[in-house]
Amino acid sequence: MAGDRKLAVVAFGGNALLRPEDRGTQEEQIARAKQAARWLAEIVRHGYKLIVVHGNGPQVGNILVQAEEASTKIPPQSLDVCVAQTEGSMGFLLQQALRNRLESIELAGDVATILTEVEVDPVDPAFKRPTKPIGPYFTRYRAESLERDLGWTMREEAGRGWRHVVPSPRPLRILNIETIVHMLDSAAVVIAAGGGGIPVVRGRDGQWRGVEAVIDKDFSSSLLASELRAEMYVVLTGVAKVAIDFEKPTQRSVDRLTVTEAQRYLAEGQFPAGSMGPKIEAAIQFVTRGGGQVLITDVEHLRDALAGREGTVILP
Repeated sequence: MAGDRKLAVVAFGGNALLRPEDRGTQEEQIARAKQAARWLAEIVRHGYKLIVVHGNGPQVGNILVQAEEASTKIPPQSLDVCVAQTEGSMGFLLQQALRNRLESIELAGDVATILTEVEVDPVDPAFKRPTKPIGPYFTRYRAESLERDLGWTMREEAGRGWRHVVPSPRPLRILNIETIVHMLDSAAVVIAAGGGGIPVVRGRDGQWRGVEAVIDKDFSSSLLASELRAEMYVVLTGVAKVAIDFEKPTQRSVDRLTVTEAQRYLAEGQFPAGSMGPKIEAAIQFVTRGGGQVLITDVEHLRDALAGREGTVILP
């Protein structure tokens, strides 16, 4: 779909642009985007057209903090609109940084961002069991008020306070897929499905509408990579390689995993749901849907991983 060049889809977390130690200023995020552009450009340098899928957890959290602070003056916006806001703002930062980086190393091609709507099932079990914490911590009094007035589901985190938990349904379909394909005809990099995409459902009246939920970027990026028949799916995380028996005396890193091995380790609980689990599950889904290889590594080792010297590869 990317002409005579191979296609790679890369997924990475929102903390690549906003880390816990940052104050969260725009200048910091611009600097982080420039850092991200340096390693993303390495994939283009290796001859790939590139789809970038970024997380947005910290950024949506900040918008919700701003909304809470200004709630007596400005009506807060729904979660789907907050996701769309971060898709646009983060897409702009990455788009500009990538264009500058590609021009500086004399690689041709445009960079484009698309606000991506992703269909979810309105009866997905996640809507009855919200589990994804987002936004700021609240006192018990404020949490009870939000539950009563807005119908939020609140969950206490010991010693920190109460947080809003929201549904995280599985993605079914990328609504903008044909537009993304068209953009790949002329763009070297397309930034899509930011934050997992904007969750939408089709109502009984046939109209599309956004819903109060967030989609895991790993599952959306895997679906996107599958639908575009990407040759490579890159998952950037906090470790150079996938580890078995993580943080135990028997810990060992693995260079390669077959899908069967990955499925077995996942069933054994080797990859927790809150960390590596969704990444491994997304990798398995991509390969079993007929995709190419999956590469899991961190930013610092990406260049060596692309050359086959680092990272963990998951194959059929």
